[in-house]
Amino acid sequence: LSPGAKMGCFTFIKVMMILFNLTIFLGGGTLLGVGIWVTTDGDSFLDIFGTLSSSVVQVVNVGYFLIVIGAILLIIGFLGCYGAQRESKCLLMMFFSVVLIIFIAEVAAAVVALVYTGLAETLLSAVMTPVLKEKYGVDQRFTEIWNVTMTKVHCCGLSNYTDFNNTHWLETYGTYPEPCCKPSLAPCNATLAAQSQVPGCFDQILEEIKTNAGVVGGVAAGIAALEIASMAVSMYLYCRLDQK
Repeated sequence: LSPGAKMGCFTFIKVMMILFNLTIFLGGGTLLGVGIWVTTDGDSFLDIFGTLSSSVVQVVNVGYFLIVIGAILLIIGFLGCYGAQRESKCLLMMFFSVVLIIFIAEVAAAVVALVYTGLAETLLSAVMTPVLKEKYGVDQRFTEIWNVTMTKVHCCGLSNYTDFNNTHWLETYGTYPEPCCKPSLAPCNATLAAQSQVPGCFDQILEEIKTNAGVVGGVAAGIAALEIASMAVSMYLYCRLDQK
């Protein structure tokens, strides 16, 4: 290519890099804002989006998760956008390094999730089951969230009905939550819950993921492709700056 064509190609890629990372920066700012909103004013968030859609907000504190993800996207977007605009080799290399670290972490997490699914279930049960035992039947909003989740997902507890053993609910009412038994079986005692064999919510979530494995895999592949493309573009700009 002629010097003019090379310069035009460089300028085009630079502009695309700026626009792409500006989008990431704005997206990160949005997620950060939502995360702060959920963390500081969760009640208004629940009122707007409803109980069912906010179940994860109570079970897993998604507010802090959104803050972390938003902050990371803000950093990536700033490094990529400002680095390309200022043609800063330092910022471009930092952008490349951050995206590479995230890419490696995602690959490692995917491998661990595939190989150690049982371990993940054990760890999650060890963390969440005590919370479920402590709050179910005591915290009204927490109880309502779990009831709606179990009814909609057709599951019981995290692993099964035994997660509700020694809970305030069982000690007070002498029964297990209604979703732990088949609809025709009431009141839901230990015998009927065992006969119903309602799966735990963790198993149901895994089943949903497996059912939609194609969609999940496609999204993961798309994200990985964007990350690889971003690293390639940043390295191209980095190398081209030496030739300017």
